[in-house]
Amino acid sequence: MSEIKYPVTRTKNPKPRPKDENHLGFANYFTDHMFMMDYDEGIGWHDGRVVPNEPIPIDPASCVLHYAQMMFEGMKAYLRPDGRLQLFRPDMNAKRMARTADRMAMPVLPEEILLSGIEAVLKEDADWMPKAEGTSMYIRPFIFGNEISFSAQAAKHYTFIILLAPSGSYYASNDGKLGTARIFVQDKYIRAAEGGTGFAKVGGNYGGAMKASRDAQEFNCKDVLWLDAKEHKYVEEIGTSNAFFRIGDEVITAPLDSGTILPGVTRDSVIQLLKKWGVKVSERKLSIDEVMAAAKDGSLKEIFASGTAAVISPIGCLNVKGVDYQVADGEAGEIANRLYHDLYGMQTGKVEDYMGWTYPLDIFVK
Repeated sequence: MSEIKYPVTRTKNPKPRPKDENHLGFANYFTDHMFMMDYDEGIGWHDGRVVPNEPIPIDPASCVLHYAQMMFEGMKAYLRPDGRLQLFRPDMNAKRMARTADRMAMPVLPEEILLSGIEAVLKEDADWMPKAEGTSMYIRPFIFGNEISFSAQAAKHYTFIILLAPSGSYYASNDGKLGTARIFVQDKYIRAAEGGTGFAKVGGNYGGAMKASRDAQEFNCKDVLWLDAKEHKYVEEIGTSNAFFRIGDEVITAPLDSGTILPGVTRDSVIQLLKKWGVKVSERKLSIDEVMAAAKDGSLKEIFASGTAAVISPIGCLNVKGVDYQVADGEAGEIANRLYHDLYGMQTGKVEDYMGWTYPLDIFVK
């Protein structure tokens, strides 16, 4: 827990609260307050404060609007059965922010500021914490350059903001089981190339992917499976999530060494859990041809994506050039279900944290 205290300016215009916590959706609502802090070259990070969540002025010539010098993270706060709030592996988010900042020529935000800022705004808006099953408080820390300049160089002034959004379960299942999705294998557009920003959490990675995701919907698919930029041969990510393939007794995910894969916090958690359970897990290149062959001969047991929003997202079918390849029986597999049970259980305090990953806060919700 942080010892840093920040000034608070409370809103005079509270927002209407969601009427139905069972249908929150994802980031459809935002709390009354946000955390802000500034950075100036020669001064560093300064003037942290909790302020009303309201529109902020930004000059039309601000560099972020023209050269996209920005970064963000995605995290969640969870409500434990005892009413205490906790985070999940926030140190990993802080480390990824540091890597992203370095790649984007931006100042590194110290982990202590990230955690103290999150704690400060969560404490102010704790009564927004949803209590319904499957809900959580989504946390969006982000930094952008707002120097007024058309010079294509790194900014000298930045703003750091943390927004909170009470959000619902990613799944609409009524029986507690994970649903599956259809995914379109994208062989025209790319998400990232070696030497680019694929490993960084930046807006450009997502903006450039939206057309591919929209095109996938024409094939009745929820999102895309990206292939590598060089050969359009090796599987990389699924939508905005890391991808895992269970072929025979091996679980395979793309390696990080190419710099095109986002080092997801959930991805790392999945790998560590599988190793602890004695499941063979490999970080290696996997061709889409190998995946299709496994689907045909029955050795493709599971495909699932991992990420903050849904934790584990099972895939029931791949569409390759208009042809469907069903994954096993089309239902969520044994490994995906077990991973979701333990990860989400640890995050919400309903399963013992046998990995030491949770970060309890000194915040209680009645």
